[in-house]
Amino acid sequence: MPPRWPREPDRNDPEYRRLDDRMNFAVHVALALTLNSGAWFFRILENQAWVWTPWMTGIWAGVLFLHGLYIFAIADYSRSDGDNSTSGKAS
Repeated sequence: MPPRWPREPDRNDPEYRRLDDRMNFAVHVALALTLNSGAWFFRILENQAWVWTPWMTGIWAGVLFLHGLYIFAIADYSRSDGDNSTSGKAS
C-alpha cells in the first residue's frame, strides 16, 4: 500500500513539494528506462544499425542528470512566504 500523506496536500507545503518532485523524478527515470531498453532490445533483436538509439539514450541521460541535479542539489524547499505554521490557516 502506498504511503499516506498525513495532512491536506498543498503544493505550498515544502515537504509535499519535495516529495512530489522526487516522485515525478522517479516516474521520469522509469519512463526513460522503459523506452530506452525497448529501443535497444528491438535494435539488437532486428540486428539494425539505428543511429538514433545512441542519441536518444545520451540525450535522455543528460536530461535525467539535469533533472536529478535540480531536484537533489539546487531546489530550495524552504518556506518562501514567511509562514511557519503547518496548516497555513490564520488562528
